[in-house]
Amino acid sequence: MTKRPNFILFITDQHRADYLGCYGHPIVQTPNIDGMAERGVTFDKFYVASPVCMPNRASLMTCRMPANHGVRMNGVPLSKRNVTFVEVLKEAGYKTALIGKSHLQTFTGMAATQKIPKAREGYFQPNGPLSEAVRHDLAEAVYKVEEPDFWSGPQPKVPTPFYGFDHVELVTGHGDHIGGDYTAWLLEREPEAAKLIGAENQLSHDYSCPQAVRTAVPAELYSTTYIAERAEAWLAEQAEGDQPFFLMVSWPDPHHPFNPPGKYWDMYDPDDMPVPEAFTRNDWTPPPHVGGVIEERNAGKAALQGMNAIGCSAREAQEAQALTCGMITMIDDCVGRVQAALKKSGRAEDTVEIFTTDHGEHLGDHQLLFKGAEQYEQITRVPFIWADPQATGGLRTDAIGQTQDIGTTILERASIEAPWGMQGIDLIDGKDRSVAFIQYAHQKPMDGLAVRPHVHSVRDAQYRMSVFQGMNWGELYDLEADPGEFVNLWDDAGMASVKLRLLEQLAQAEMAHVDQAPMPTGRA
Repeated sequence: MTKRPNFILFITDQHRADYLGCYGHPIVQTPNIDGMAERGVTFDKFYVASPVCMPNRASLMTCRMPANHGVRMNGVPLSKRNVTFVEVLKEAGYKTALIGKSHLQTFTGMAATQKIPKAREGYFQPNGPLSEAVRHDLAEAVYKVEEPDFWSGPQPKVPTPFYGFDHVELVTGHGDHIGGDYTAWLLEREPEAAKLIGAENQLSHDYSCPQAVRTAVPAELYSTTYIAERAEAWLAEQAEGDQPFFLMVSWPDPHHPFNPPGKYWDMYDPDDMPVPEAFTRNDWTPPPHVGGVIEERNAGKAALQGMNAIGCSAREAQEAQALTCGMITMIDDCVGRVQAALKKSGRAEDTVEIFTTDHGEHLGDHQLLFKGAEQYEQITRVPFIWADPQATGGLRTDAIGQTQDIGTTILERASIEAPWGMQGIDLIDGKDRSVAFIQYAHQKPMDGLAVRPHVHSVRDAQYRMSVFQGMNWGELYDLEADPGEFVNLWDDAGMASVKLRLLEQLAQAEMAHVDQAPMPTGRA
């Protein structure tokens, strides 16, 4: 058997594909990530399984679609009945480590928005384990490791193995309101850190963009730096070792709030950022779910400090772009630190480096910020770079891949059979998907529509089609003729044959991803 390689998976949060130099961004500086692309394979058509944190991170870990692993939306912890590819690596003899963000469990401590409806008058309502169609243990303490209460006790420590990770140094939250193991590290270096954190303590600035926060936390104490430092330390411990390892280095940026620290705040000028096309054309009619978000902002009803998509102005879009670029360049600098530590450890020639993110961000496209039920390319298309020192580098591919393929590709490269029922494919062996299949759901109703979104999409080499449960409309875009996705062809009679073909592909994708686990235990 050939020697099994090591793996480092770099992952960011809410980072769209076109905000890297190697993906064509004309301004943002990402030399270290671009260097991975020069040494590896860059996927130009790589898509999420779901364009929101928890479902897609669960798909990364399980190599399965949200409908199968159970994390259909944010707010559902990943049940440990699921097998993760990291557990399989561990069983095969790998050392496994997670440094940074997990978000396989909820980390706000806030109650769910969606509730089981109350019983109708005169009806008995089952309780406890009978109140839902599937029994589960998701209310148990083992699924509350990422919540604030877990970290409020003396010297808390993540119980391991944690979804297959033997070594865990956890970061929870966004911006400078970060918890987990990072908190103790920060307080050790700055006991008065509470006076630096949050919008109430921010440095002065003239940005108008919602959630633009000029954090007073210096760059050397910011969570991005913490993650790089701890990854460096872990790699130093692997120096010249023989045991193969898998290390996930997971940053919570560039997710909003937009708060790059120190020099990264004004590294990029909003005036240098493009005004998104949606603000310059007069022939665009937003589809209902997008129009509802824009109208909520215009009416002064948008949750500007929330997580879901909001409408924005052109200037706000430019500011958000500039600040996002600052956060991305800081991450890239830290990627370089980790890469240098890998080389110093003597393990670089045996290590596959991988870069991806969990989903994208609007940044003003279609007059929106953040992310939501909108399935535009800016939200669903993400970077994926695979840099294998034993393979030819500097390659690009149009092969369609998805988040659930990452783990199965890692297992294949390590000569490990994927467990039955995993739904990913091996991306490096020339395999391809005819379409990307994307599932999205959310607890919060869509703005202006009062309906919780349940959206399934397919994206082939040319078109994107999205079907909304319970709606008498959908979306169909020709990405070759209309790369900005402004002309909805759903009701275009001339597109009937294309629409029918895509509906068939959607049906085929739904059937192909029906759960194949568990295996039969016998014959009936």
